[in-house]
Amino acid sequence: MDPGIFKAYDIRGIYPDQLNEEDAWKIGCATARFLRSLLRGYERGQAASQSLCVGRDMRTHSEAIAKALIEGMNSTGTNVIDIGMIDTPQMYFAINHLGTCGGVQVTASHNPAKYNGFKISGLEAKPIGGDTGLKDIEHIAMALLHTKGNVTGSIESRDLTAEYKKHVLKFLRPNVKKLKIAVDASNGMAGKMVLAIFGKLPVQIIEINFKHDGKFKHEPNPLVESNLAELKKLVKKNKCDFGVCFDGDADRLMMVDEKGNTIGCDLMTALMAPYFLEKHPKSTVVYDLRSSRVVAEEIIKHGGTPRRERVGHAYMKKALRDSHAVFGGELSGHFYYRDNFYADSGMITLVHIINILSEVNVPISELISPLRRYYSSGEINFEVENKQAKMDELARRYNDGQIDHLDGVTIGYKDWWFNSRPSNTEPLLRLNVEAKSKELLDEKLSEITEQLGKPV
Repeated sequence: MDPGIFKAYDIRGIYPDQLNEEDAWKIGCATARFLRSLLRGYERGQAASQSLCVGRDMRTHSEAIAKALIEGMNSTGTNVIDIGMIDTPQMYFAINHLGTCGGVQVTASHNPAKYNGFKISGLEAKPIGGDTGLKDIEHIAMALLHTKGNVTGSIESRDLTAEYKKHVLKFLRPNVKKLKIAVDASNGMAGKMVLAIFGKLPVQIIEINFKHDGKFKHEPNPLVESNLAELKKLVKKNKCDFGVCFDGDADRLMMVDEKGNTIGCDLMTALMAPYFLEKHPKSTVVYDLRSSRVVAEEIIKHGGTPRRERVGHAYMKKALRDSHAVFGGELSGHFYYRDNFYADSGMITLVHIINILSEVNVPISELISPLRRYYSSGEINFEVENKQAKMDELARRYNDGQIDHLDGVTIGYKDWWFNSRPSNTEPLLRLNVEAKSKELLDEKLSEITEQLGKPV
């Protein structure tokens, strides 16, 4: 087994060279042992079911990988509920709805078709990452031999589509407008779930890339601007109210306004925060530290408590739980909800966007316009061997600014700020710069780029 498939938040590799059915069996066995071990601290009558949920995406090898994963789980005596081909947020729902001790979604998210992998969740759909058990699972799996043995666990197949749809649509407010929405499913799981959930609503869905046969017309990563080109044309051609592009497993989305302009996910967080704070006054809203200053400003303006958090869904979800936050937004397109088990959901995000636009008589571009009051570089990558040394250099150069080390190094001034943080898996430093004017942004970006080298 290639240890390189174990990442900071999930397991991912190229099929079958880095990740195959034998690996899946070992990972299934290891995951079942680890997740069931977490039940030991629960008192009798309070322990969750010792069963596990398994779901999968639409990749051509996902079914075979899921089958091997389940066999590995069964070999430990663990019962498995197979919930079929689903979007990743349905896994979070299933774990809580069925009361299992965790679950695994077979997916490689936004990666190209040759990849596959596993997103592992524990009790109450809490994420299992490098700091919360994934390293333990890796150690168990690496030591295992694949032997058939006696299969003592059972398999039950369940289709939770109806229950999941009911859960998602419970967030929909009355008097929905007849909005026209362009949806790019990226040939991923949104191609199944959008129609299943929104098909009978008064909104009109204009579809693109809904076929899910394991092939991708464009990379299923909505953060790459070029991947939004088809959606932008569709929005303008059909005079849609807005457009959304989902990633491969439909837990993330990017938005495009009625003019075909991309809306940054930090601006979406700033737009959505007042909507939640109106219903839940004085609540906390969590946002990742790459986000524009406008996010904290809007949260404070509407009576909420802003909480900056380091990048990554495991950190965001923990921050939401710890602060009992009502809502959270990440620059990557993950949006998190207290009333959704503190988990992210692309479908529930679409529901809330529909709610917001149903309550106003202006286009989304006009709602976003006042929030575009800063200038941002977007995330830029630099190839750096000694990442910590470079961050220390930046801290010394800008030592007259306000410095924190929550995630990499963030240095702030009155009119501009930047964050430089290390990649978890590559020799890269990631840089985000924001300023009050385009001229100041260009000046500071040039300064920092000179120190970090040529972007990659």
